[in-house]
Amino acid sequence: MTATADPYASRFGGGSEIVRREDPVRWGDRPGPLSPAEVDAYEANGFVVLRGVLSPAEAAGLLDDAHRVAEAAPRNADHVILEPGGAAVRSVFRVHRDRAVFARLCADPRTAGAARQLLGDDVYVHQSRINFKPAFVGEPFSWHSDFETWHVEDGMPRMRALSMSVLLTENTEHNGPLLVIPGSHRWFVRCAGVTPPDHHRESLRHQRYGSPAEGALHQLASSAGVASVIGPPGTIVLFDCNLLHASAGNVTPLPRHNVFVVYNAVSNALVAPFGTARPRPPFLAERDVVPLPLPS
Repeated sequence: MTATADPYASRFGGGSEIVRREDPVRWGDRPGPLSPAEVDAYEANGFVVLRGVLSPAEAAGLLDDAHRVAEAAPRNADHVILEPGGAAVRSVFRVHRDRAVFARLCADPRTAGAARQLLGDDVYVHQSRINFKPAFVGEPFSWHSDFETWHVEDGMPRMRALSMSVLLTENTEHNGPLLVIPGSHRWFVRCAGVTPPDHHRESLRHQRYGSPAEGALHQLASSAGVASVIGPPGTIVLFDCNLLHASAGNVTPLPRHNVFVVYNAVSNALVAPFGTARPRPPFLAERDVVPLPLPS
């Protein structure tokens, strides 16, 4: 697939390139729980931080269940990702299917309602996971746009999806918080190389293909810089599918555990991958479109 045929072509054997995004950031004016100022911040910066959405008790309950998920996770299962070179759990996927408490979180009007409002459509869960960044040993996540991977490896057609991060522990400047380049969502970075088969087996631990070139990161960060997304437990962060983000390692005694949910518009359901011969497995990219129920 060439850049001429596909506006978001990437990893097709060419070099790195920055091109303008062709899709809206905010799709329509559907009502929802976000204020006009919050919607404007999301549209301008590519993310918005919402403090106090979940109560301390709700966040603590989710954290307790996350610990149970990590303790019970079979270390040899495909949907359980370990830290590079270690035995600590890095990520556990498909929690919206395996744990009722996270299924309820995904469908909550405060979360799914915000996704519907920004995406202007009914939504379903494209992916869910708990990212554990353990004290002392939590490794970094490389810079990337989620959409670049979802387009190339999953077959997501357009930029009509978003991620929600629910902070389960205190996310500080020091324990490996989410790092973002504000405004980078308005550009698409084509990445060099060609995706090898079963790339996800490596990329979930260390991403080599699909990470923008350093020159592109310098260029996009030259105006707005890099922002750390921090906050207490119960904070919710919404960020656009094309926002460039990363996180540093955690060398502190303070763990950083967050739940991530990816909402995709029903009208943006996956097709054949745009850059690989076969799609990634369903625990990474749901192909069974089940719209989340609207509140009664």
